[in-house]
Amino acid sequence: MKLKHPNHSAPNDAATRRDIAPVICYPPESLPPVDVAGLRTVRAQATKSGEVLVQPRDAGCIEVPAGAFFRISSVEGAQVGDLNLWNLRDLDEKFYSGKTRALHGTHLSTGDRMWSSFPHMRAMATIIDDTLDWYGFDAFGGSVHDVIGTRCDPYTGRLLSGDNYHYCCHSNLTRALAGHTGLPLHEAERYVHDVLNVFMCTGFARDTGQYFMKASPVRPGDYLEFHAEIDLLVGLSACPGGDCSAEHSSDEAACYPLLVEVFDPGETARAAHEIPAPSAYDRSHGKD
Repeated sequence: MKLKHPNHSAPNDAATRRDIAPVICYPPESLPPVDVAGLRTVRAQATKSGEVLVQPRDAGCIEVPAGAFFRISSVEGAQVGDLNLWNLRDLDEKFYSGKTRALHGTHLSTGDRMWSSFPHMRAMATIIDDTLDWYGFDAFGGSVHDVIGTRCDPYTGRLLSGDNYHYCCHSNLTRALAGHTGLPLHEAERYVHDVLNVFMCTGFARDTGQYFMKASPVRPGDYLEFHAEIDLLVGLSACPGGDCSAEHSSDEAACYPLLVEVFDPGETARAAHEIPAPSAYDRSHGKD
């Protein structure tokens, strides 16, 4: 947290230092372009092949083959969700929220990709449609679908309140992954990772820099839709904070289910999809 009353006075050239223009750390222009229109054309020919209805304060998993599509929808009330992605064939390759944030910004929408962890560093999924893209950034600096938060978890909850709360998104995703894969809970937990906060409205307070949340604008019928770039195991938790207007770990908040649907464009279309190769970086670090 920034000090409201700094201990040190500003130098004479403070204004000059603050006025230096920023430089984007990772310009995305050199990334391969996303053909959103082409993906939507393929999506229009796809048929529904599966679904999981994630219950309030719970999580679920579903498998999505490379070249297929999946959609996360609000179906009953304002509800946010925590999304994890794993390589179906190798759980060690998972979504890397930090690098995705560095490449695409704090909040994701149509045309943005979700990138995987090192050493793979490739696109796992591409967002092809977002019914909340109208929201943009509000007067508080808030927007939806963030990659700046982590996930509500029992460890931080214990630290701040001294309580044991077992329906945090971290715990929900751990149980869902264990149930889907057959892994023991303690092994499944190590694969659960920082998330895409689907539908959540968040930002940073301008006076303190603290992460904030506010009531999500999501309503029944809103959705976020993705194209699977590799074979995926998708995990989603319906956050125990509901629309996160007050708390993100609560038994009192009104919570609703989230629907995850899979749409298959057919074997021919999936076979034509070019699966991104893992990073070609030489891991020998230049040594013989």
